[in-house]
Amino acid sequence: VRWDKLRALIGSADGSLFARFAQGLTLERLTVLANRHLVQLNPRYSIRRAADGEAGDLELEIVDHYQADAARPMRSLSGGESFLVSLALALGLSELASGRTSIESLFIDEGFGSLDADTLEIAMSALENLQAGGKTIGVISHVPAMQERIAAQINVTKESGGCSRVRIVA
Repeated sequence: VRWDKLRALIGSADGSLFARFAQGLTLERLTVLANRHLVQLNPRYSIRRAADGEAGDLELEIVDHYQADAARPMRSLSGGESFLVSLALALGLSELASGRTSIESLFIDEGFGSLDADTLEIAMSALENLQAGGKTIGVISHVPAMQERIAAQINVTKESGGCSRVRIVA
């Protein structure tokens, strides 16, 4: 029975069955790590592997705990919700990729402009908590509320002739 199961998992000539199996294990671990962060960002949601869909069991869906644990596709999230879920997945992925090596830096480019004031506050608090935990957080943003809240900044101003001016604000 054990060998039959193993043959069923890796039995394809091109190895695609085994690759899909390994990807499923990795995705399962990623959802566990991402959900650790998501519960702090927004406890309303959790991420899980979808049972069925176009991508089969390699697709993710969101579980809405405020709506009787209803599951829905990730594409149904609003901009702010999508940002928080993406942040949780990115943080989970950094843990997954680091293995036994600690990744001490995180850079986030954009996405903050789509957030309402409450969601921006949640995101900023989460980033500040990560920073307090020893991570170096770099944020690229044009959102004035963030610029007011971040003490150490590198401001880049576009000038004529394809040049830019860099100014350090501490």
